[in-house]
Amino acid sequence: MLYHSINNSKNLVSFENAVLNGISPDGSLYIPQYIPKLNILSNKKFFDRDDNLIALSVIKPYLGKDITDNCIFNIIDNTLKFPFPIKKIHDNIYTLELFHGPTLAFKDVGAKFMAEYLNFISNKIGKKITVLVATSGDTGGAVAKAFYKKKGIEVIILYPRNGISSLQEKQISSLGHNILSLEIDGNFDNCQYIVKKSFLDKEIKKKYILTSANSINIARLLPQMFYYFISYKNIIKKIKDISELVFSVPSGNFGNICAGMMAEKMGLPIKFFIASTNINDTIPRFLSTNKYDPMVTKKTISNAMDISNPSNFPRIWNFLYKKNFIQIKKKLYSYSFTDSETLSTIIDVYNNYKYIMDPHGAIGYLGISRHSNKKLKSSCIYIFLETAHPFKFLENMPCSIRKNISKNKNIMEMLNNRKIKKISIKNNFDQFKSWLLENK
Repeated sequence: MLYHSINNSKNLVSFENAVLNGISPDGSLYIPQYIPKLNILSNKKFFDRDDNLIALSVIKPYLGKDITDNCIFNIIDNTLKFPFPIKKIHDNIYTLELFHGPTLAFKDVGAKFMAEYLNFISNKIGKKITVLVATSGDTGGAVAKAFYKKKGIEVIILYPRNGISSLQEKQISSLGHNILSLEIDGNFDNCQYIVKKSFLDKEIKKKYILTSANSINIARLLPQMFYYFISYKNIIKKIKDISELVFSVPSGNFGNICAGMMAEKMGLPIKFFIASTNINDTIPRFLSTNKYDPMVTKKTISNAMDISNPSNFPRIWNFLYKKNFIQIKKKLYSYSFTDSETLSTIIDVYNNYKYIMDPHGAIGYLGISRHSNKKLKSSCIYIFLETAHPFKFLENMPCSIRKNISKNKNIMEMLNNRKIKKISIKNNFDQFKSWLLENK
């Protein structure tokens, strides 16, 4: 499999080069030449295999011949160390819990896979790799944990000042060693702009082998397909006759839902997707008007989704749906919700069903409610993604249920014993560049 940028299909590179480059020289994201098909429905034994072998079947066509099957399998084995349970909430609504990893967020999967793959590449080329990543919260913690003390790799994480939770900041800024954290006086889109501009800067590229660990990097994006396939395997064990399956995905940078839509293109029988957002509603407005008009990012209690210009949406719009507005509207619906609606839903679901959702998962649940207008189609199974543990956003959770949120011992120990080590920089690329080239 070869890769090219969204804007130029002629300049082809290998998976390895796409990962090391992070983004293409023209500033757009890498995409595969095509989506490989898996004969899932005709192969009745496909989901009889264990999760690692399913993941191998999913990812292998994308990696090319630069890495052996044994190496891929070892990377997968080191990545999938925790479960992805599906729990019934009520009626035919289920949640897919993706917060059982080391940093209590779904991004543990993609970050760990990429850390293992880049470790393989660093050993292969014998050179140090620098990972530069912007985060709206969960990516930073997952990347910091996954890459911590990896030989031959250093990580620089940019995050918005006062734009992430205190726990997320501790996860990003308290490790040290090969993990550097920079607090930017701006929002996530500003952080992402600095990262993208760095990849195009000749002086920076001359000094560093520079790549990213956001979902803009193809190695972070592709492994997120794993839990869509694994969740399908688990749901058909619970319910044998599923006529329709719908995923509602809390969406910020749109990497998670892009991975799901790629899984559907590979053959996973998903009817459609719901992109559930907070008040940063660029995509809901786009799907209503066919006008892409990002506005100034607004802060919310679902901070990991405080993104107005989602980097991965061009992969969906340009690559998966070839800018066909009619076709994308058949497979993607999108709705936005306020903090007030989010908090009210967290309380209602807990009071009625004794399940505690975090603010992001609650928006996923709201997407199902809005789409179905609370009249669930009996032949359809609805799954919303619970992308982070409620404990990560304790200060944003309703006061009435905080005491019922379970605490993670490892996280509590980190909060109590680690000190934050960070560098504060203005929202200015030249200042960041000067720090990177001269002061670091």
